[in-house]
Amino acid sequence: MKEYDFVVIGSGIAGLSFALKVAKYGSVAVITKRKGADTNTAWAQGGIACVTSDEDSFELHVRDTLVAGAGLCDEAVVRTVVTEGPERIRELMELGLQFDERDVSGHRELDLGREGGHSKRRVLHVQDVTGKEIEETLLRELRRQSEVELLENHMAVDLITAAKLGFAAEDRCLGVYMLDEKKGEVETIRSDRIVLATGGCGKVYLYTTNPDIATGDGVAMAWRVGAEIANMEFIQFHPTCLFHAQAKSFLISEAVRGEGGILRNNRGEDFMKRYDARGSLAPRDIVARAIDAEIKRSGAKCVFLDITHKSPEFIRERFPHIYETCLRFGIDMSKQAIPVVPAAHYQCGGIKTDMNGATNLPGLYAIGEVACTGLHGANRLASNSLLEGLVVAHRAAVACIDIRSGSKQRISLPEWKSGDVQDVDEMVVIYHNWDEIRRLMWDYVGIVRTDKRLQRASARLRNLQREIREFYWNFKISVDLLELRNLATVAALIVDSALSRKESRGLHYTLDYPETEDRQFKGETVLSRG
Repeated sequence: MKEYDFVVIGSGIAGLSFALKVAKYGSVAVITKRKGADTNTAWAQGGIACVTSDEDSFELHVRDTLVAGAGLCDEAVVRTVVTEGPERIRELMELGLQFDERDVSGHRELDLGREGGHSKRRVLHVQDVTGKEIEETLLRELRRQSEVELLENHMAVDLITAAKLGFAAEDRCLGVYMLDEKKGEVETIRSDRIVLATGGCGKVYLYTTNPDIATGDGVAMAWRVGAEIANMEFIQFHPTCLFHAQAKSFLISEAVRGEGGILRNNRGEDFMKRYDARGSLAPRDIVARAIDAEIKRSGAKCVFLDITHKSPEFIRERFPHIYETCLRFGIDMSKQAIPVVPAAHYQCGGIKTDMNGATNLPGLYAIGEVACTGLHGANRLASNSLLEGLVVAHRAAVACIDIRSGSKQRISLPEWKSGDVQDVDEMVVIYHNWDEIRRLMWDYVGIVRTDKRLQRASARLRNLQREIREFYWNFKISVDLLELRNLATVAALIVDSALSRKESRGLHYTLDYPETEDRQFKGETVLSRG
């Protein structure tokens, strides 16, 4: 059994920020199932929304967030994240991150971008590879910390709690079982402070902008030990994912629309004005539904994002990564419109926490996309997520540092027992179930929903979960099997949450209940095994 003062599961902006903050107060393990840089953070193109300009204000940023959240944001959390953001950004810059700047009357100032739902330019960015630069900066700093052990190619299997061990006293998180992928062995990790920073669940859908690691692991693990899960019906579909047979999950940043890109249908019409006065700069839920409606109405396979009215020099300088990627697929975005479709992008719900990342299970924290703090409500305002990761990671670190380890010596944890299991002989079963979950979620639990579709999804998912459970207990565990198990759990949570909300709000739009109903549903959807 290994022991650490702090255990972080996940290596994105939230997990790495937390690990760096607590490194001087004890031993830290950062568990990540691929390489350290294989995270949702590294794929973030747009940037970080933060008030840094004299033309902007905290009140405007708060208002924009509340409007986007469609009545479900926790205003106290919104104000905390917005007002504490500048200090966290300053710390990030002190680590060496250099945001893009521009020359204004002979002096340099931050080059702020604008995205949908924002009333001002407030998005700090590094060209169109902001997340990649943040990830590299934090990892570089982390590797300098002697107290931090980065466990790459290790996957968390399940959390260990007092209740699981049969203790009648207050339940709490005591550790985690971890699969060493290279050895194929499960190790026991002991810690009184476990932090889930595992990111989102985009791979639960057939089409997503997320990397392959986004399989909802943290939510599924937390659910299995009785943590409360909130607002999982609110899955944000990014309106503009590159539509190309050979392109996989490539996002066309919202910043392209922020810099003047116009959405056009297959007849070349600027159709967004028919759906919202803000046109192509409307919030993501509105734009995604509009594109979905336009595609279904016309029978076309995609719509087009047109920024050809900007100079080729501007496009290549502002969006070098997007420009080069599109060019690789035969699309010159300076001369032709980019074919795009919506794709699953961000999980606005998650493990219910307070603004310090604490869950209802003592000893267990959740930060970043895996958590539901109340910031996003029913729809996330663009580029607020990286800011939340920084702010809540800092607050969780402060909270964890203040907690003294109490039960380390009193409870010894049992080793993992595999029992009489065999190696998986037919991987096709795993892959078939994986594909079936993702397709049924796309077809039945997508941008526009109905109760009939949701009920079909629910019935099939229950059967799939039974099959996967039997498979799990009879075969030796692997990353593929663990991800499938987690994927099925999260899919069921999304469907159950969606079925319970009999209204349309934010990212949850159902044809059976097209109106927003404040009297009954202006609150979180909270699920718990208890």
